[in-house]
Amino acid sequence: MKLSEYFDQADGFGVLSTADQSGKVNAAVYGRPHFMDEETITFIAGDRLTHANLQVNPHAAYIFKEKGGYEGRRLYITKIREEKDSPLIEEIRRKKHPSGKGNPQSGPKFLIFFHLDKVLPLIGDGTVS
Repeated sequence: MKLSEYFDQADGFGVLSTADQSGKVNAAVYGRPHFMDEETITFIAGDRLTHANLQVNPHAAYIFKEKGGYEGRRLYITKIREEKDSPLIEEIRRKKHPSGKGNPQSGPKFLIFFHLDKVLPLIGDGTVS
């Protein structure tokens, strides 16, 4: 199964972890990744600590835990670019929340593009099926 299909079907909870230039770690709850292709994902971020960390350290990890057990994925990712207040943000939000009842926050929004470096299961170091 393609990773994009997995995230379309799986129900669960995700956390995006970043670190600043000195290695101080931050973890924040994030929705599922948005797939541009099977090697490029995006997240929508506000002008907060996660975004600030990615300005000085492009490496991050996203952990997704499925409901009801210990299944999920760990994504190791590297920022490749970002767009501020991109029209693509609203397009992505409409796909996820057709009713318009997403979680919009005030202030600038950033569409952050990441290269998918490595995918591991939630538990262990084996490959994912």
